[in-house]
Amino acid sequence: MGRHSLPDQYGAGGSDPRPRARRRTVAVATVLVLAVAGGTAAAVQGGLLSFGSSCQDDPVRLKVAASPDMAPALETAAKRAHDQNLTSDGRCLDVTVTGHESYKVRDTLMAGKKPDAQVWVPDSKVWVDQISEDAGATEVARVGTIASTPLGMAMVPKAAKSLGWPNKTYNWIELAGAALQGDSLKLGAADPARSATGLLALTQLTSAAGQVEGGDTQAAAMMKTLSQRTSDSDTQVLDTLPRDSSGTEQGNPKRNQALILSEQAAFAYNSSADGGGSLDFFYPKDGSPRLDYPYALVDEQKLTTDESRAAIRFMTFLGRPEQQQLLTDQGFRTSDEQVSRTLVAKAGGKNPQPYTDAAVEPASAASLQEALGTWTITVQSARITTVVDASSSMSESVPGTGRSRMDVTKASLLQALATFTQEDQIGLWEFSTELDGDKDYRVLVPTERLGDSTSDGTQRDRLSAAFGSLEPVPNGATGLYDTTLAAYKAATSSYAEGKFNALVVLTDGVNQDPGSISRSALISQLEKLTNPERPVPLIVIAVGPDADKAEAEQIARATGGSGQQVNDPAQIHTVILKAIVAAGAQGNQG
Repeated sequence: MGRHSLPDQYGAGGSDPRPRARRRTVAVATVLVLAVAGGTAAAVQGGLLSFGSSCQDDPVRLKVAASPDMAPALETAAKRAHDQNLTSDGRCLDVTVTGHESYKVRDTLMAGKKPDAQVWVPDSKVWVDQISEDAGATEVARVGTIASTPLGMAMVPKAAKSLGWPNKTYNWIELAGAALQGDSLKLGAADPARSATGLLALTQLTSAAGQVEGGDTQAAAMMKTLSQRTSDSDTQVLDTLPRDSSGTEQGNPKRNQALILSEQAAFAYNSSADGGGSLDFFYPKDGSPRLDYPYALVDEQKLTTDESRAAIRFMTFLGRPEQQQLLTDQGFRTSDEQVSRTLVAKAGGKNPQPYTDAAVEPASAASLQEALGTWTITVQSARITTVVDASSSMSESVPGTGRSRMDVTKASLLQALATFTQEDQIGLWEFSTELDGDKDYRVLVPTERLGDSTSDGTQRDRLSAAFGSLEPVPNGATGLYDTTLAAYKAATSSYAEGKFNALVVLTDGVNQDPGSISRSALISQLEKLTNPERPVPLIVIAVGPDADKAEAEQIARATGGSGQQVNDPAQIHTVILKAIVAAGAQGNQG
């Protein structure tokens, strides 16, 4: 691509600023090999040795799975490539583009499977990053970026005018607050678990809320309200707009007057016969996250040389001026330096809305995970019992912290507790060996609603105090198996309908109780207790170098849960949220 065709953070072939280890190295190596093999830059730009129409006799067939919003533009580009006899090493490119929801391709790749495509163009790199962090997923190598589009809030004109559009500007919290206040203006969004638009906007909202006093409570309230009006995809959320000219469609409470959308989605809707130019667009003054449409090779090591080279060739073709204009004509941005006023106007934007402002810094993986985890438990409400290892090994020091494993674990658990709402039911057990008579476990706080009041304060107060008082048992060993079985029996017998039920077990070692049941017997019992109609996934977190992740995974899988490994107990908070999201997604698929 031309050097100025895209902004640095979205440049085609540009590398992610974060280290990517072997996968990134492989991707960069592919590009370098192509450059060397091509001989000269002119050869690459000229088509890598084009031989005219005869190349159609033996084309290189390339399948591209693209986000539904990007697919039409890539289909047009693929047709142009065919008509122009675009070649790679003298062979024509036969490119087939199909639209696929990004989260569905993500799920396929996370399962270690391969979609019927050599190239994947999702709407955001968040999907690629999720796959890259999972060792069992099919590898993808991000080698470039196609375009971008900022996120904001689209409204029917009557609603937008009532908020002072276009002259009045709002930040994310103010916009969401205005849209969620009262019954006259209803806000819809795509499910953050299935939509990068929804996830990036949600992360921006929760991040902004965290900067103000009482923001966590405000963010939870917004999530709860927003969750009642979410759709599975960006396409479906557009179907919730009113169908009459007044923008209200009186008598139909399912219709939304405001939507969290990308600029491109608003552009496409306003350009369609259904839209009729009927959306105005707010660009938040505290900055907009962006969809960035990465271009990624799927399972690159298994691609043939011809396929890899053809994939890169098609990407360079997309960087040509006529293809850049094609993307702009369909509502995508190809430059931050020159934002098309025509594009913005068709999307519903207008001065002085800050549509030329630079994109906000991309959210970190931890921020995205925390927002999604908080969303999952806020939307559904949770019933979770946490079982903490109190064996003597928890007194060992965590390198570089000056604190014990137990101290760091307690701090991380208190951090996790803060993400739950008053409607969530949380409880706490501890375990070692013969902690309570001949039992290896002890119930410290029964699993009850956090907002419930007792003589000792609220359930949240009791849990905070109990977490803070956790201490390793001198000479205590790890009574893992009997404890896990007893806690799982309690969790399944007290299943709460309509909530996300789960059991979280944290241990820094393997089972050390010689009188306990065997691992195979434990797994067999867990399988018998598991009921798909009343799922209670077991989340086992192996803490520190002495814990056995393989065992944690094997035990948890018996219930449809997951085993996790953390070397630093400070990561427990993030891992719990990650596991909750994974279990929640699996439950939704079921």
